Amino acid sequence: MKSLFITGTDTDVGKTYFTAGLAVTLRKMGIDIGIMKPFAAGTAQKTGFKSEDVEILAKAAQVNDPESLLNPQFFPIAASPYTASKNLKIKPNIKLILERFKKLSKSHSMLLVEGMGGIMTPILKNYFVSDLIKDMKLSTIIVTRTKVGTVNHTIMTCKMCEKYKISVNGIIINNFDANGYKIKELKRDLESLTGFPVIGTIPFIDDMSDASLYSVFKKNVDFKSILG
Repeated sequence: MKSLFITGTDTDVGKTYFTAGLAVTLRKMGIDIGIMKPFAAGTAQKTGFKSEDVEILAKAAQVNDPESLLNPQFFPIAASPYTASKNLKIKPNIKLILERFKKLSKSHSMLLVEGMGGIMTPILKNYFVSDLIKDMKLSTIIVTRTKVGTVNHTIMTCKMCEKYKISVNGIIINNFDANGYKIKELKRDLESLTGFPVIGTIPFIDDMSDASLYSVFKKNVDFKSILG
């Protein structure tokens, strides 16, 4: 079963919550699902995992893998790995990330790897999230939103996937913006402009319980495309 890399058109587009919902649903479908967030950044939590995102993903997948595998590098600053490395003098360790990814892949039937920021978020000066996806040899799902400006961001993301020869399973529209595009029109335009299918639209979710996420995701996401 093929693992997937979840990327986005920007930061704060809902990658973590989409990945969590996907993990819950695949788990309930009987798939041994694992999660990984190679790089995370921000204020470290006082208990549990340093990264709140990793905490959310681990809970959704119900995994017991050590933090050193789930999140090999954490930067206690809200910035890209490249900027964090410059400010904190901690160099992102690509070799370590790929070794942990390989090890974690052997523990589960399928991994969901969540990226950091957008597809061109810099990790090193000449190494971006797109390079990491290539090195992991994964297909990707692109998470976008409905806010005005998203068409531009989504097209650029898709173009970079094409440039890097990254296989795209599809686009997910995260519909949490109060004054965004109408879903039907946005789906039409994104598919026409990018050539990639919109494989799901996620409504704003108040109830983040397993039962709620499973119900919403099964109804609103094309799992044939996810697993195909």
